[in-house]
Amino acid sequence: MSTPRLSVSTWSLHRQLGRPGFTGPAHDMQIPIETHNKGPISLLELPARIADFGIHTLELCHFHLPSVEKVYLAELRAALTDADVELFSLLIDDGDITHSSEAERDIAWIEKYIDIAGELGAKCARVIGGKAQPSEATVAQSRHVLAQLVKRADTAGIRLMSENWFSIFSTPENVNTILGGLDGNVGLCLDFGNWRGDTKYADLAAIAPLAESCHTKAHFAAPREMDKEDYVQCLELTQEAGFAGPHTLIYDGPGGDEWEGLAIEREVVNPYLQ
Repeated sequence: MSTPRLSVSTWSLHRQLGRPGFTGPAHDMQIPIETHNKGPISLLELPARIADFGIHTLELCHFHLPSVEKVYLAELRAALTDADVELFSLLIDDGDITHSSEAERDIAWIEKYIDIAGELGAKCARVIGGKAQPSEATVAQSRHVLAQLVKRADTAGIRLMSENWFSIFSTPENVNTILGGLDGNVGLCLDFGNWRGDTKYADLAAIAPLAESCHTKAHFAAPREMDKEDYVQCLELTQEAGFAGPHTLIYDGPGGDEWEGLAIEREVVNPYLQ
């Protein structure tokens, strides 16, 4: 039986990794290698560092990979194994499967990263459900393409997931309609920080029962100044929904010490791991 556990995203350590450049489908698989390995830690060193920090589950942003060559992917997989760190998900952070003219290009690019997730030994890959304006047609397109990507994920030996992020997945109604129409074949990553407004908690609660992972993000007004009330309210609704996946700490707040921000978040999250 799964139980909640601590995880961390490489996005939370973007500064530690030297702020590598972002890439998307327009770049195909060309990586700006000159922007990588500029920080205190390389990606190959990161698994051991997070293990020393007491976390043994990782989510990896696609653009943090300095190479997609098979030799490098094997090295990274070995580094994860050596540190006893589970690669839960490859976060494919670009691509629009609902784009009016570039959807085919973007889908092909996403499929390449799904294959990479499999080579890395990830449990799953998270894709964006669509950036087009929501309509009956674009919601249907999102569901259709996600069903197509499930087949690629199955071949790669991983589970496909999406997230309450960007326009198509911006309402609980759309999230439930699309994922409900996919017969449980696409999982949900629930992100605390993507939805705002007066209905935030009710909206998150409406999709929390579907969540298989959680981007457990707190808002910081300044270094060490966390909105704890908001954070706890979000954690409470995941607990009420019976959430049993990784709580992936997300820190992109102010200040230069990402480890400190993660430690502050961890202290609040720890009671919810029981």
